[in-house]
Parts: sequence; C-alpha cells; structure tokens
Amino acid sequence: MDTKNIKITEYNYPLDEERIAKFPLKRRDNSKLLLYKHGDITEDVFRNLPDHIPTDALMVFNNTKVIMARMRFRKATGANIEVFLLEPLLPADYQVAFQTNGLCEWCCMVGNLKKWKGETLTMQLQLGGAPLTLSATRVGEEGTGHRVRFQWDRQDVSFAELIDAVGELPIPPYLNRQTEESDKTTYQTVYSKVKGSVAAPTAGLHFTPEVLADIDSRGVKREEVTLHVGAGTFRPVKSETIQGHDMHAEHFYVKRETIQALIEKQGHVVAVGTTSVRTLESLYYIGAKLCLSKGEDEDLHVGQWEPYDNPPKVTVEEALKAIDNYLKKHRLNALQAVTQIIIAPGYDFKIVNMMVTNFHQPQSTLLLLVSAFVKGDWRSIYDYALKNNFRFLSYGDSSLIIP
Repeated sequence: MDTKNIKITEYNYPLDEERIAKFPLKRRDNSKLLLYKHGDITEDVFRNLPDHIPTDALMVFNNTKVIMARMRFRKATGANIEVFLLEPLLPADYQVAFQTNGLCEWCCMVGNLKKWKGETLTMQLQLGGAPLTLSATRVGEEGTGHRVRFQWDRQDVSFAELIDAVGELPIPPYLNRQTEESDKTTYQTVYSKVKGSVAAPTAGLHFTPEVLADIDSRGVKREEVTLHVGAGTFRPVKSETIQGHDMHAEHFYVKRETIQALIEKQGHVVAVGTTSVRTLESLYYIGAKLCLSKGEDEDLHVGQWEPYDNPPKVTVEEALKAIDNYLKKHRLNALQAVTQIIIAPGYDFKIVNMMVTNFHQPQSTLLLLVSAFVKGDWRSIYDYALKNNFRFLSYGDSSLIIP
C-alpha cells in the first residue's frame, strides 16, 4: 500500500455532537466495551475486560500524568493571555524541569498572542501562606510554538508546585466546555505517576483498582511505559494526503525490565491505548538501529516515515535485545527516546498483538492507527459503535481489538 498517499477524507464518519461524551460515567468501569475478535464484533461491559485477556498476555500501560498545563495571565490593560505548556526546554528533562526553583523555560502555545507585544507578564498569588510573584517572558520562537521563560521569587517552591497552584487541567478542546474540579480526578488514570502530558492516555481512564486487581489475580503480567502526550495529538490532518502531515514528537521512557518482559512475552502483548502502541512499536526501530550499528549509532529518535522508507530486516527479538544490551552497556535503568512515528494503513506491526482503545475523531491520525491494526476494517467497528449508542472520544466507551 502507498501509505504516504492515503487520502484522509477516506477516514471520515458522521460524529454528531450528542455522541461525544462530555463527562465520564460515575463509575469508570461501567463503560461499554466493544469486542473485535478476528473480524467478529460483540460487546460487553468494561469491568469484564479481564475475561477477554489471555492469561499468558503482557499488558502495557502508559503511566503518564496530565499536568496543569494551561496558565492565564491578565495584562494591566485587562487583556487575557493564555500560556499553554508543551514541553520543557531549559532544563529539557521533564522531571528536572518540574523540580526547578526560580527559573525554567518551556515551549508553549500562546492564546491571544497579538495582545502580547513582548512585555513580561506577571501574576501575584499566595502559596503556602506566603506571597509569590510569577513572571513569564517570551524569549523566542520554538518550532510552531514559543519559548517562554518563567521566573518566580521563592526558592522554596518548585515549578511543579507552582503550576499545580496556578495552572488549569487542559481537557480536550472538542468537549466544548470549561474544566471542572471533577476533571482533576476523572481526566487522570488511576495508575498515573509521571508528570508530563497535556492530554490523558484516555484508553486507561476506564480502569479501576478492581479491574487491575482482577487482571493480576488471573496471572496476567502488567508493565508500564511513559509517553508524554503532546497537544499535537488533537491536531487535525489538514493536508489532502497524510504525506503532508507533520507528526508531533513525543518523549517516552521504558524501563529495562519492561524490555526484558517484552522479549519474554513476544506474540502476547496487549497495548492499553494508542500512546502505548506508539511507544512499543517505536522500540523496534530504535532497537533495529542499535542492532545494525552494533550499538555504535545511538540515534534514539524514530522519524515519521522510518517504518516505510527503508524497513530494517531485523527480528523483534534482535531489536529488543539490542536495546537491553545498550542499557546494560551504559548502566541505564531505562531507555529515554523520542518518537514521531505515524502508524497508518500499510504499517507492519512488530510488537503489539492486541489493543485497548477508545473511539477517535474522524480524519485523525489515531483513526489511521486503528485502521492499520485491523487491516482496513475500521468502518465495521465504528458502524457498530454508532448503531449501538457507544459514547465517543476521551470520556467515551472503549474497545478491545484482536485482529
């Protein structure tokens, strides 16, 4: 298949506003679960998901945590400027950036940019019973975003504490509503740990401690990866063919023991969410480069078209063992890398065998990924969901897909 020339208009379906779940169900695991097994479609309730997972499987979850990424500054003129955190630049490491005291720089999107002429924006607040002044200065362009320097006058306050106090949880724009207090809980997975995302890995929103305990009681192995979801996940494909769409880069982290579990459980891997799929499939291409260069080429970045332009002739086991050896050689506990991979029809899946995922927007790269996974049979899944009153998008229902 000529993947680059896929027309995005072929991945459209009617999504009326009333089908979009504006709020989650009161109990996460009461959501509906569409079951796609080798082309047959049935349905169940999400709390019964463990009934459908083979006991010899390895389930992989994305443990990223959504940050309070949206900050609102008010100028003396009364104009509101919205500063939306995308990724850290100084320091560039997420965890270090959150621990900084006094100064850091981030790549940001800016709302009402024409009103921000270049002056420093300030915000006064009380934190921990003492006053604090936060300032934001636009210091340059950064790709399609803006480089913003944040400074604050208290060394006892970390940037993480600061944004928790003044920031707002960024719910998806298609919900067409303001963030509510309840979103701070419901728009995080129950296993979220590592701060960095500006959007939730929404397939995980259905899991409860009870469902996870049920999975464990059956002997199904669980591992976690971290991929920080960027705002680009909501960016529509505006080009006629997907060749004209630039995929956003996302940072991910995978522990060495997870790599070893993937080697052991080849052929039995269940990815929870498209972000876990992107992470796991990216591992193959990083491992293949390490394998082919005998560990000398330390290019820990997967390009958008890498899987299509010159696919490596390396087995999955060889690729994963190359990463394991690389981490052992450098005495690292985890792989840190970046991916821009686009997974679309014509893609050859290497690691993921089953997938848990929600129902995605028309003409989106996530719908392309689902189509690739079911060899083009996405429309039968979405037709069933539309006919049977499934709820769509982030707070909507779920599916288990076994091609």
